Amino acid sequence: MAPEIKNIPEQQLAKKEVAVCETVNKRPGTKTEKLTQGTINRKSKHLVKRTYSGQEEQSAENKQIVQFLPMVHKIVQRVVTYLKPPLTYEDLVSAGTVGLIKAVHNYDPSQQAEFKTYAYIRIRGAILDELRGWSFVPANVNKQIRKTLQLSMEITEQRGVAPTDEELAEKLRITVDKLYQTFENARAKHFVSIDSSRENSPSLGSSLASANAAIPDQQLEHSELVEKLTEAIQQLNSKQKQIIILYYQQQLTMKQIAEVSNITEPRVSQLHASALFNLSVKLRQWKDGR
Repeated sequence: MAPEIKNIPEQQLAKKEVAVCETVNKRPGTKTEKLTQGTINRKSKHLVKRTYSGQEEQSAENKQIVQFLPMVHKIVQRVVTYLKPPLTYEDLVSAGTVGLIKAVHNYDPSQQAEFKTYAYIRIRGAILDELRGWSFVPANVNKQIRKTLQLSMEITEQRGVAPTDEELAEKLRITVDKLYQTFENARAKHFVSIDSSRENSPSLGSSLASANAAIPDQQLEHSELVEKLTEAIQQLNSKQKQIIILYYQQQLTMKQIAEVSNITEPRVSQLHASALFNLSVKLRQWKDGR
């Protein structure tokens, strides 16, 4: 279960975040300086002065970065369930902040994509990349994921619809709880990538999050992906479909979805993982031309 994270005033986020940025390039395992409020203030002033001194254009960019820092924290809070030691909450915030800075520097308003949407995609992608970099799954777990995926794809191809969780568990000769653990492992390891043959393929979560935000240089592929993704979502069972809509379109947290749906948070997580797994199967078949 994700740890409870207190809401932080935007001004405090701004001060804190500039300091956190300086830790981003440190290699894993290196000791990071403890950020006291005094340290944060000093580093904030120093970094802002050093980076944006006297340049109006960069000053405008700095203001935009500060304006969207709360978005970084919001996205981190939504993926914090994936967090495992030694990775920390602030590590993810740092990665997201770098994604935000790159989004501000690279954004081209002439391409017609709204900056808020563009930034969301870049921030979330940077955070997921950070999580992937720290992921480690034992060989036997990888084997179980591949076996489950292969069987699910075979059944889906034969019948045109995905097997139920109970049916898939029976075919694999494992318990349903064990199957859900496999789904969770797949989600944590790859975030259920669309194309298993491409190491850097986008995560299904990222694709769902950006479904309404076409990136100009990828419009054709994106529109095809959204079309197939929409079709695949319609084939989910009602509970899975509801989880996907509430989480990705209405951007509720797992805890909020549990309250709205009157089920436990662990059950929401199970349904979410199962839905992503089924969507991944459908989209991989599309990628393979099946």
